[in-house]
Amino acid sequence: MASAHRRGALLVALSTSALSCIASPAYAQSEAASTAPPEAAAAAPQHATVDATEIIVTARRRSETLQSTPVAITAINAAMLENKAAVNIGDLQGAAPGLLITQQNSGAQAANISIRGLTYADIEKSQTPTVGVVVDGVTIGTSTGQLQDAFDIAQIEVLRGPQGTLFGANTIGGVINITRTKPTMEPGVRAEFTYGRWNTWAAKAIANYGDGETWGIKAWYFHDQTDGFYHNVTRDTSDGWSKGDSYGASLLFQPTGSGFDAQLSVENVVQSFNPVVSNLANSTEVFCQYEPANQCNRNTTTDLYTTFGDAAKSTYNAPDATLQMNYDLGGVKLSSITGWRHSKERQTQDFDGSSTDLYYVDRRQHYTQRSQELRAAGNLFTGFDYVVGGYYFHSSYDLIQWTRLFGFDSSIPPTEFDKNPQSVDGKTTSYAFFGDFNWAFADKWRLSFGGRWSHDNKKLTNSFAETGLIGSGDANFSKFTPKIGIDYRPNSDVMLYASWSRGYRSGGFSPRAATADTASTPFQPETVDAYEIGAKLSAFQRKVQINLAGYVSDYKNMQQNLTVPGGPTGNQTITGNVPGGALIKGIEMDGTFRVTPDFTITTSAAYMKSHFRNFVTDGAYGTLIVPFDYSANRLIYAPKFTASINGDYTIPTSFGKVVATAGWRHISPYDEQISQASLTPVLDANGNVTSVIVNGNDPRVRTTTQDLVDTSLTFNFDIGDKEAYLRVFGRNLLNEKTTTHAFTVAGLWSFGMALEPRTYGATIGFKF
Repeated sequence: MASAHRRGALLVALSTSALSCIASPAYAQSEAASTAPPEAAAAAPQHATVDATEIIVTARRRSETLQSTPVAITAINAAMLENKAAVNIGDLQGAAPGLLITQQNSGAQAANISIRGLTYADIEKSQTPTVGVVVDGVTIGTSTGQLQDAFDIAQIEVLRGPQGTLFGANTIGGVINITRTKPTMEPGVRAEFTYGRWNTWAAKAIANYGDGETWGIKAWYFHDQTDGFYHNVTRDTSDGWSKGDSYGASLLFQPTGSGFDAQLSVENVVQSFNPVVSNLANSTEVFCQYEPANQCNRNTTTDLYTTFGDAAKSTYNAPDATLQMNYDLGGVKLSSITGWRHSKERQTQDFDGSSTDLYYVDRRQHYTQRSQELRAAGNLFTGFDYVVGGYYFHSSYDLIQWTRLFGFDSSIPPTEFDKNPQSVDGKTTSYAFFGDFNWAFADKWRLSFGGRWSHDNKKLTNSFAETGLIGSGDANFSKFTPKIGIDYRPNSDVMLYASWSRGYRSGGFSPRAATADTASTPFQPETVDAYEIGAKLSAFQRKVQINLAGYVSDYKNMQQNLTVPGGPTGNQTITGNVPGGALIKGIEMDGTFRVTPDFTITTSAAYMKSHFRNFVTDGAYGTLIVPFDYSANRLIYAPKFTASINGDYTIPTSFGKVVATAGWRHISPYDEQISQASLTPVLDANGNVTSVIVNGNDPRVRTTTQDLVDTSLTFNFDIGDKEAYLRVFGRNLLNEKTTTHAFTVAGLWSFGMALEPRTYGATIGFKF
């Protein structure tokens, strides 16, 4: 057994969040125009009359057609999600160019989202995502809660590249803009029941009522649960179970002829799950000295699905409320979006993933965010429209963690074992002012420009119950992020555009810092200068639509989790900046081919090349503190090539119709953590080590090539004015097995989480 001194030293290094990070195709069809709510204020730019194949998007806070929007954007509507049998937005991974969405089970509804190689895989509430998830106009401020259910979604818009002007500071990679269905104001019900492999089942229902003109109310209830696809051989049971409920209501009020509408939505998400991990430790790591031999040196494919750890449970309760109001004054439209979200989490987790009791935690935390956005939009004069506004955001966060380190007795709760738990308290206050403008300055030419000024105040305190304060920090960050673009439309079937924009992600403090100096020293903001050219092309009466984009992203002062000298064990994990940053280049394509009115093919492809520049930080090499050069490492969640093709074929029948859907998504290997594969010391003339070259990331944090094949067959039955449907589906039919998240812990141990293997099931439902 480790000595008390060693156990205490490791505890300081690993406690609190030490491991939590551990942390366009025109898919939408004609119904998109009716389901996408007009957020907008300004009239869409002048273009040909919108026909049934046009898709209306609101990505720029205006209602405009997809093909006339000078932004790389993919639109996916309710019909596509239904036919795909999508469970949550994670099922969109690989469907849009350069988009990755993987689940992170160290947090409830937590997602690792990457667009164009920009991501930050960390579920700590003190850290902010690089890709914004916006639900009905409200940005979710943390990775927790981003993995939204797909059942009640009207449309999803995936915006690629920095979107700071209209969506705020923490959208340097892009935005996933989710619009849920509005109350229909007519009596109606939609309900369905799904059963699938792993004893997975879900029951979901939405009911609408109203007077058909002035007011309407929508209420919903979703339940889903599964036994999990892992098998724990220590306890001889299924592992990775989960159970969740979501319920709420939305009231829409729009007095006839008033130009005013208001929608209030309230909901609650209640979830419990087993945050299981697979043991990836090998013989070079400390924990393998204490674990059975058959639990170490395992592979990162088929071995992932056999687990050994103790039982663990996470509970999550997350109410939220949104109030949207619009008032059309004729020449100008005023909009207000008020958001409130709160979450309470309690999670136990066996992080070592072995049958030996080495590292088990009990984490309890609360998070609350409030936001307010006000916008005005309209036309200043013919050919010149605008959106201007202000934004306020405040969040508070507290975490306390008890740790059972080298306890060797799983019967003792961490709250009894650890008399010196660590706590983190943080606050963020932000406000911003923004403007976005379109000017049709010449025939067929349009200039788009704008900017956002953001100010952020970050506070964080890190301490232990008995040994006291580690450190605290209070810092302010401000930034102006401009954008400018130009587009040329020689005719209604062609648009060419070019743009430059700057994205910004605020600085902050390191929750895992182990010394007073690192805990009180802020990491600085990071920026991305994105240069993009693109073309949106239509042909054959818009039966064929192809969108192309090429981009260069100049990533400066990149924020990364770094292992640096300091603290009781000699090393500590902090968030720091990579001064040289990274350079990312890519080309993208997405297209829609309407072969017949009943047969549509959608496709996408993205090629990306990226590398770090001057990624050097201090590290420990034996007893020496020398520069470590990570410049040869790959960026994380940045596959070189992704592609997809999906076909939807509708067969009219005497009873209704049958819809057959089949899709293939290809994702080349990518890394999931900045780590160390091997080290090469650089010696001076006297044989002294002057620096160390890191030879890439640890191979255990690299995925395999993924070829994901999904199919479904839906039978739709028309019963008078009602509709019933039966859907059978299969996902990952080639049974690809790899990690969705993997992490190595400073020579101590490593762990990962697995991709869902082949699964299948059936859904029965009705609408009226």
